[in-house]
Amino acid sequence: MLKRVLITFRTLILIPALLLWPLLSSYATEPTELVFLTWSEYMDPELIKKFENKYNAKIKFAYFESDELRDDVLINSNAAEFDIILSNGRSIKPYARRGWIMPISVKDVPNKNNVYPRWRDAFPFAKEYAVPFFWGTVGVAYRKDLVKQPITSWRQLLDPAPELSDKIVLVKDSRDLMSIALKSQGHSINTTDLEALDKAETQLQAQKPHVKSYSYIALTEESALVKGEAVAALAYNGDALMVSEHDENIIYVVPEEGTSIWVDYLTVSKATKNKKLAMDFINFLNEPENAAQLAQFVYFASPNRAAEKYLPKDFLENPVIYPDKRLMDKSEFYEELPPRIQKRYNTILPRLIDDIQ
Repeated sequence: MLKRVLITFRTLILIPALLLWPLLSSYATEPTELVFLTWSEYMDPELIKKFENKYNAKIKFAYFESDELRDDVLINSNAAEFDIILSNGRSIKPYARRGWIMPISVKDVPNKNNVYPRWRDAFPFAKEYAVPFFWGTVGVAYRKDLVKQPITSWRQLLDPAPELSDKIVLVKDSRDLMSIALKSQGHSINTTDLEALDKAETQLQAQKPHVKSYSYIALTEESALVKGEAVAALAYNGDALMVSEHDENIIYVVPEEGTSIWVDYLTVSKATKNKKLAMDFINFLNEPENAAQLAQFVYFASPNRAAEKYLPKDFLENPVIYPDKRLMDKSEFYEELPPRIQKRYNTILPRLIDDIQ
């Protein structure tokens, strides 16, 4: 009798526990959230789903339209609202000095060893604070069926033919805008010569009446390029390939004067509460097969050398994705500008877009 009473008593305790178990189990496995500040259309949803399932995580995205607008977002939030921040090369040093990002070691991200040293070391502080993500060029995406002459020079964008007038889309970024004017005049994109900067800004002001908008083109079938509302746009090489999927008449060219070579980097916010998961995410993206899958999704060159054996030959030999040596020799990385020159750059964009979107 005593034994039966004990069994009944234990059963009474067990039944509520069993009823509570689904709730307790659900609470214990709640996904950990990471907030990723990045460009739009810059991640393969299948890879995100794969990572989320593997690590019981949830990736939330916040987007910016230009490097300068990303800086504004970070300044306003002190970078505290994000776990992972996509940075361009020249911003890594100031971000590190402001205390916005933390060092990333090979111990944190073992697959960092898969990256070519050239891209790890391309910018100050990059080796210690960042992991290269993609690299590419800035050029012109245009409708070859809507122009009389192929676009081969930046001058054709700056002093456009009638069919281009009011049908040019430019980015909302002073460095990218000034670089096309400087290159068209034979100057370095990193020049500090005030006369050269004056002439470049004058050239951009003269071009302004021919510009449809200072924004970034959509990469979908709703893109102004696809609809023919725009004939030419300043664009990144992989984005031009993506939008050309919707119209084969859209082609990409780097003008003969050369251009800027950009490198995007993954960084981890110093304010993150999920450091290990953020590092795991960057490591996951740099697993060779994942890096190759992502490169093909976004049409950009991967700095991950271990990924190359998983990339098809036609991808590796595509000159839009991997420019030839002649073009690379005429192109440059952006360098950090002296404060007095940067202050000058900060005034250029507002004067260009004061009455145009």
